[in-house]
Amino acid sequence: MLIDFFFTLKEAKVPVTIKEFLTLLEAMEKNVIASSMDDFYYLARLTLVKDEAHFDKFDRAFAHYFKGINAAFDTKGEIPLDWLLQRMKRELTPEQIAALEKFGYDKLMDRLAELLKEQKERHEGGSKWIGTGGTSPFGHGGTNPEGVRIGGKGGNRTAVKVWEQRAYKDYDSERELGTRNIKVALHRLRRFARQGAAEELALDQTIRATANNAGYLDIKMQPERKNNVKVLMLFDVGGTMDDHIERTEELFSAAKTEFKNMEFFYFHNCVYDYLWKNNRRRNAERFPTWDVLRKYTPDTKLIFVGDATMSPYEILQPGGSVEYNNEEAGSEWITRFTNAFPKAIWLNPEPEGLWQYRQSIAILRQLMNNRMYPVTLEGLERAMRTLSK
Repeated sequence: MLIDFFFTLKEAKVPVTIKEFLTLLEAMEKNVIASSMDDFYYLARLTLVKDEAHFDKFDRAFAHYFKGINAAFDTKGEIPLDWLLQRMKRELTPEQIAALEKFGYDKLMDRLAELLKEQKERHEGGSKWIGTGGTSPFGHGGTNPEGVRIGGKGGNRTAVKVWEQRAYKDYDSERELGTRNIKVALHRLRRFARQGAAEELALDQTIRATANNAGYLDIKMQPERKNNVKVLMLFDVGGTMDDHIERTEELFSAAKTEFKNMEFFYFHNCVYDYLWKNNRRRNAERFPTWDVLRKYTPDTKLIFVGDATMSPYEILQPGGSVEYNNEEAGSEWITRFTNAFPKAIWLNPEPEGLWQYRQSIAILRQLMNNRMYPVTLEGLERAMRTLSK
């Protein structure tokens, strides 16, 4: 059975070797784990995956191959009752939604602090307590123009804060593109120059020098022609960007192919005082945003990639981040980036026809001096022309 699992991992492009597979079999023979699916998953990942970058590919292959196999293991165990389990969803008319009150950021946070002290039990379907469904601004699964999402997935994308540990996966830079359109559009930004050691035959110069030398061969060499444009890409990840993973991975893969001098970092919703390069270790390995601003020269081309869909507080309000209390507003950091890198654009995978309905998109477009473009062939061509000017 595990031989087929090995080939499933190979098909998923997880670089697993026969030696690692034999190590897994040896560990199974010696009963180093209990007979549970969870223990086997961690043992298999430990022995077969050498790099965290392949964890997501491994997870998908594992889930695909072992789908429905839980019955072979002991699945009896205590499952804690989630007091925020969603059991109902209310349908509200547009008039009822419009009548819901917006607290404002400071009042919303103060009210949450009061409820955390007062509430002792689970609630659902109401308008006051932390719970599920209903119209309360606290909890999940309900409807409110702005609130604090706690304990589950959101649906309306109006949360001001998200009260949970958030885990995101890295975009796959090795993704095979289904179309060359993105790469063709990015060609416009390439700027070639010959730098470094003379290691390449200069054919035209050699012919000319040989002719001038009465036919005696006079070989001329030149440095290799390389694309010397410098690109810094900042990717929004998680939350509403989960809807755009495929297109963003295509863009990421194409950019890494086209731009040899490219650096990238991740952020969530808006840029604040730190960035990260690995989503699994984003809480442990952070890069101060000031360091990024100082590290790269002003001629670097800056490309933000994100759907710009968030609460306006996340851009304009200190402490407005959905994840932590940022000391400075996101708008301050966006302005610092556009000042440090005059050639800056924002690529938005959200359909351009929806931009008019997102207040946060209008704010970011203004901060970017209207240099926001859709992730379409026509949009990318316009974006590259802007960066090339």
